[in-house]
Amino acid sequence: MQGSTAIPEALTGALRAARRVCVLTGAGVSAESGVPTFREAQTGLWEKYRPESLATMEAFLADPAFVWKWYRWRRELVAKSRPNAGHIALAELERRFDEFTLVTQNVDRLHRAGGSQNIVEFHGDLFADICIAGCADPAANDDEIPYCNHCGNLLRPGVVWFGEAIPQQALYRSSEAAERCDVMLCVGTSSQVYPAAGLTGLARQSGAVTAEINPEPTGGPEFNFVIAGQSGLILPELVASLEQSSDE
Repeated sequence: MQGSTAIPEALTGALRAARRVCVLTGAGVSAESGVPTFREAQTGLWEKYRPESLATMEAFLADPAFVWKWYRWRRELVAKSRPNAGHIALAELERRFDEFTLVTQNVDRLHRAGGSQNIVEFHGDLFADICIAGCADPAANDDEIPYCNHCGNLLRPGVVWFGEAIPQQALYRSSEAAERCDVMLCVGTSSQVYPAAGLTGLARQSGAVTAEINPEPTGGPEFNFVIAGQSGLILPELVASLEQSSDE
């Protein structure tokens, strides 16, 4: 394992030789765009509430209007943020490879806004409305408590709540990408919350080169490289190192 604030030449070389790349991102990437972490967002009216007590199906069914009020507030808060240099660099990186999968634990759509295409939203989408009965394309409305126009059941925010499993399709796509990739980057995440944290192990077991990019890296044994720094600084440097390599 190597630790550095510079881009290791061996990592650049591995990316240059790679055909398939998988990237896992976490809250640290969004934080650089001013998005508060899940627990940091509790301010003002919401300071006396624990997020864990609101982000559950039980809380929603007990008082859907109250939970929706919290999520609308969160949507307004997150909607003010814009993609940062790290988001943009990941979109540039995607265009360089035959296969590129971005698995994000963030629910803020900033990777979409930054230009990334092949995204697995591991924990869902804060701005999506989904039907609790599972309608494929629910029609939302602006009521205090929105209902599905197809079946009449409640609509809920499209995020994974406490006590819920990761959607099967998201888990399958991310696991497949991790197992197939030649290089895996873990960016802005502690890599300690499962099942997302297990993706790096899958990649390493399959022979991939793995790298952690984080201001406070954990430096786990599953990583070949550990780079301490913000994604908005390190990822553009990484892209630049590949451009330099291609010009030599």
